[in-house]
Amino acid sequence: MEPTSLRNTAPPGRRLAFFGYLGLVILAALAVVVPTAIQQDTPLLSLPGTYWLMFALACAADARPFNATGPRQSVAVFPSVCFAFAALLMWGLPAAVLVQASATLVFAWRMRHSFWRGLFNVGQYTLALSAAYGVLSLAPSIPLRDGTVNRHDVVLLLLACSVWFAVSHGLVATAVWLRFGGSWRQTLTTTVGSEGLAAFALLLLGPFLVAAAQTSGWLIPLIVVPLYAVYRTARLSQEHERLSLLDPLTGLANRKALLTGVEEAIAALREVPTQAPDRRLALIVLDLDRFKQVNDALGHAVGDRLLIEVGRRLAGCVPADAVVARLGGDEFAVLAPRITDVEAAQALATTISVALNDPVRLDGMPLDVASSIGIALSPDHGEDFTTLLRHADVAMYDAKTRGDTVAVYVPESDHNSPARLGLLGDLRRSLETPGFGEVALYYQPQVDMSSGEVVGVEALLRWRHPVRGLVSPEELIKVAEHSGVMRLLTYRVIDEVLAQLGRWAEGGMQLRAAINVSVRDLHTTDLVDYLAQRLSEYGVAADQIQLEITEGALMADPRRVLATLQRLDRLGVALSLDDFGTGYSSLQHLRRLPLSEVKIDRSFVLGMSTDEDDASIVRSIIELAGALGLRVVAEGVEDERTWRWLVAHGCHVAQGWFYARPMPADELPRWLAKYRPPMLLRAVPNQPEAAS
Repeated sequence: MEPTSLRNTAPPGRRLAFFGYLGLVILAALAVVVPTAIQQDTPLLSLPGTYWLMFALACAADARPFNATGPRQSVAVFPSVCFAFAALLMWGLPAAVLVQASATLVFAWRMRHSFWRGLFNVGQYTLALSAAYGVLSLAPSIPLRDGTVNRHDVVLLLLACSVWFAVSHGLVATAVWLRFGGSWRQTLTTTVGSEGLAAFALLLLGPFLVAAAQTSGWLIPLIVVPLYAVYRTARLSQEHERLSLLDPLTGLANRKALLTGVEEAIAALREVPTQAPDRRLALIVLDLDRFKQVNDALGHAVGDRLLIEVGRRLAGCVPADAVVARLGGDEFAVLAPRITDVEAAQALATTISVALNDPVRLDGMPLDVASSIGIALSPDHGEDFTTLLRHADVAMYDAKTRGDTVAVYVPESDHNSPARLGLLGDLRRSLETPGFGEVALYYQPQVDMSSGEVVGVEALLRWRHPVRGLVSPEELIKVAEHSGVMRLLTYRVIDEVLAQLGRWAEGGMQLRAAINVSVRDLHTTDLVDYLAQRLSEYGVAADQIQLEITEGALMADPRRVLATLQRLDRLGVALSLDDFGTGYSSLQHLRRLPLSEVKIDRSFVLGMSTDEDDASIVRSIIELAGALGLRVVAEGVEDERTWRWLVAHGCHVAQGWFYARPMPADELPRWLAKYRPPMLLRAVPNQPEAAS
């Protein structure tokens, strides 16, 4: 097992412990093997030709070792192991050490490893062989040496192989840990499965070599055939592993390869000498504007060709040591491992933007591929892949929101606290779980105040986290809204609500459902296309869906949002302005928007009974909406007095605990069967008692 993670140098802060450990391993190996060699009855030079044939084959085989497929991709496995183990069984420890040491040094010379590294490898294998020999010596005679073997010998051979691997792997893992730091346990267990399987396969070839040698030395070269088969299998596995790191469409690195590249670059960054303290790495994330329109108008084949050309341009404009990856869809990333400062990262992002500015001509048609680009630097903005990618995504979204081409991550643009980073990953995993995972939808009835009839429901998110318990809806949205998870959340909610409307319709219930959407959902027309497709698939009429937007979403980018809202209106989907009164909507915007209703924020409704200003605000909103021909919905109606006042002042629809709390979908039919509209008294006060 070749410790290829060891380098020919060591960080200044770790050199003493690292090289001290290597020296101890080498000295321990000498202390074990030298006395044994002195006591050897048969001089090594007088060993039979069979031994020297194994010696030659071991050195030749180690000239091209193969890699074990596993988490650490560059860990080599040496075929000489089987020859050394066979020599151990037949001729003892010194003979085995000579085979293994010679083959190891041949490989070290061929790969130009440092002298100390070659000596450590020799010491590592010497101690492993010594431990295995100690186990074999527990038997009255070394198994197979006299040409016989029994079941106890087989058990002893398996135990010797296990001890060999434990010692060898443990020595290397400790060296890697001293070299790179981190968790010793994690270093020890990272590749134990893949390397252990390869090592055991080679070690167990040793007994078969012994049997072949005892029969005829001419059988020994035949071992080359299974070794070659293992070598070819390993090469095919490596090729498969290489292909698994590539995006099949563009040939660029994929997300898995980018993760590996970022982790390696961060590890290298920690080892930068103190004379280069300004060294950074940059993760640049970009997506293409209006790519979906290309797909819809010209077809996916043209869209794929566009992505291939974008990948080619990206690869051609970045430094040689940069990694260009396609994350999926129209989203790409560039890892620049050697960036001096934020200005250099911005310059690279600008170069990328310029490279993509020229239209791509496909079949004579020029296609615009403008992009929004976000930048995150390490260690400034994170020291792991997940954090950097999320921060780069936040920056990209920031650029898109502001209409800029390039944006660098700033904490002010990130509405997620560090504690929410883990929640974001948990939320994504839950949404990607079949059956909606831990996220559920509850439905709160909306009641026509004049007739008492239930006219619709609002779909409300509930997330019961396995550790934190029930996460508030506000916290859930804050976690998701400034990341790509928001789109996933919205689409999952749309699917779930439409499917539920279909199930209710089969039971004879025709209801309208209100769904909340975020500003991120409204910045592109993708939402309209997705909703239209799903309405058709589920057989739900467009007027059974109402989308609720907040004033904040409206004011973030009115012109951009207006285009999406107009398309939704043409689709036949009703639009509601949620939390009305808490933002800064102008009458001009209200007049231009294709709204069907406004919802009075619950904070005003709840405060009407005790605050005259709140009562005045609610009255003004009802009058303003009436003048604009909009339906008025009041949230937070929790008592009869509030209900009566709202009826008297012309509010159309209400929802709140006075009628019903939010409930799971399967409880709504039972609630409707028991529901009785409240009795409207003739004498209705003009305002709440506290305001009179």
